[in-house]
Amino acid sequence: MLIGLISDTHDHLKMIERAVSFFNEKKVETVLHAGDVISPFTVRKFKECRARLILVYGNNDGDRSNLQKVFSEIGAQFYWPAAMLELDGRKTLVLHGEDLRLIEEIASKNMFDLIVSGHTHEKSVRRTGGTLWVNPGEACGYLTGKSTVGIYDSSTHEAEIVEV
Repeated sequence: MLIGLISDTHDHLKMIERAVSFFNEKKVETVLHAGDVISPFTVRKFKECRARLILVYGNNDGDRSNLQKVFSEIGAQFYWPAAMLELDGRKTLVLHGEDLRLIEEIASKNMFDLIVSGHTHEKSVRRTGGTLWVNPGEACGYLTGKSTVGIYDSSTHEAEIVEV
């Protein structure tokens, strides 16, 4: 199963459109968004996503009730403070990730096969024991100048970060 990974879209509609187009081309079955969508109007671009969309709130997502409302209208699910899921037999944790020490501690316990976080805007793929921890970077490209997303393959337990 291919799973799209995205974080920190920060209202950048053009980059959201590119990311959604990329995920649709790759035929991902699920997209995990690790927070900082920001505004409800971004649903206009996310509704084009043909995959199941699961999101967690980030520290900059202020209008949570309206985000919840408009995204639920397209079948997406928002979680707070984290989403604990089982996807294709893989225990998965999605959180925004303000506390990196906490994530490191969780990863070291091997409670999850996959951890997806954002917040830092820095892309990374790390392995701690059997846990793969992925930060897809920033889809918005505001801080690094690069709009990045990730793809996770549950059959190989591997992830890659790509620029869109």
